[in-house]
Amino acid sequence: MDIKLPISNLERQELLLNFVKLNQRATVAQISEKFSVSVATVRRDLEALAERGEIERFHGGAKVIRQAPPEPPALQRSREQAEEKKQIGRAAAALIEEGETVFLGSGTTVLEVARHLRERHKLTVITNSLLVINALADLPDFTLVHLGGIVRHSEMSTIGHLTEQALAEVNARKIVLGIHALDIEYGLTNENLPEAMTDRAILARRGQIIIVADHTKCGRISTAFVAPISVIHKLVTDSQTPPDFIDALQAKGIEVLVV
Repeated sequence: MDIKLPISNLERQELLLNFVKLNQRATVAQISEKFSVSVATVRRDLEALAERGEIERFHGGAKVIRQAPPEPPALQRSREQAEEKKQIGRAAAALIEEGETVFLGSGTTVLEVARHLRERHKLTVITNSLLVINALADLPDFTLVHLGGIVRHSEMSTIGHLTEQALAEVNARKIVLGIHALDIEYGLTNENLPEAMTDRAILARRGQIIIVADHTKCGRISTAFVAPISVIHKLVTDSQTPPDFIDALQAKGIEVLVV
């Protein structure tokens, strides 16, 4: 049923806006007929709504504005310590030889490792990170193996029992893993227990363990235990990591690469 509107401009515009939102898009003619309003009035109202950023105009009508989905926290975090992560990523990637099979974990620092591996050839990359897959998917001479499981949206990664089952079927010569917190006494810890359990399964695979972590992760303790500090073969970190922390790692036989 058509609606007649003996109301104010703002009230009419609110009704028009709701109509467009309900239908996703509407033409001037449709709105004019629906509300018994002249075409000229509808056009003025749509222009006013468009100027306020509430709709998007197209020739002869209007449509709702498609909002971009919220950015995953992993991508938001990529802006934090961005330069340090790039340097760490470059240095860790240099440890990977062409033709090797490597496991890359999730997280923004590991993502930088993946980006610097794009210059290599004939790598096999096993990962539970959707971001890593996206960074390398267009390289035809890379063999990419993605481990399925439950998607953890904040990290854009897969975790859980299915991921851990898939891990049992693969081996990698080197394992590159990011970590939420790293402490001499308390070892590797994470803020999320299911993710910590998946990380444990990753570290249980045979291979050289390379941890990539900027200075904000070093000397910290988080909620869920992952592994003792002794599992690490190499740590790649930045120059702001405290020297006494580095000395303590080296005293335990862990190689530390500072960039």
